[in-house]
Amino acid sequence: MTVGTFYDHSMSEPTPFARQPTLTGELVTLRPIRAEDADLVDALLREDPEVARLTGSLHSSTEAYEGPPLDRLREIYGQWAVAEDRLVLAVIDTASGLLVGEAVLNDWDEGNRSCGFRILVGAPGRGRGLGTEATRLIVRHGLETMGLHRITLEVYDFNPRARHVYEKAGFRHEGTGREALLFDGEWIDVHYMGILGGGLATPGERGGGRSPQPIQ
Repeated sequence: MTVGTFYDHSMSEPTPFARQPTLTGELVTLRPIRAEDADLVDALLREDPEVARLTGSLHSSTEAYEGPPLDRLREIYGQWAVAEDRLVLAVIDTASGLLVGEAVLNDWDEGNRSCGFRILVGAPGRGRGLGTEATRLIVRHGLETMGLHRITLEVYDFNPRARHVYEKAGFRHEGTGREALLFDGEWIDVHYMGILGGGLATPGERGGGRSPQPIQ
């Protein structure tokens, strides 16, 4: 897990990330992350090796996930909860009321009104469209409410399911980093994808046109 740096907003105007929204869909609710959520996210990562593999955190199928100590992880999530250079939202399964992952806008480029996107959905939340709806909700918020122009992401070649979700949300393939990850002795490509304001896809629509209508 990459902690990154934190924006110093002590002498600055509020950033587009200062507002911590709650975004509600049919399948999920996205709410601001809390320090205590670190315990649940840590459990998702440790109980489901597939999550760490698909995010490129491991280099072998026999390697165990080793994240930060739980006390440190709680500190990180506490910092993220008040950070003004990223938006970290917990993904709550409407059916069960349980936290099943997180959706994140980060790597903010203020001058170009762009940022990165990542999403984590553990085994309890997969296969039911929760990731797709969570992606649409946070991307729409970023492009429409926050006024971002561009959101980008990376997805490894051995994760076609995630790429399909991103395409449904309106992301387009922009390039490939060849042999970017060594896993089980084989080199894995990484794909770069992006979406622009006006490129959102409505539910049931594959890809995004350049229409202004809003929308993993």
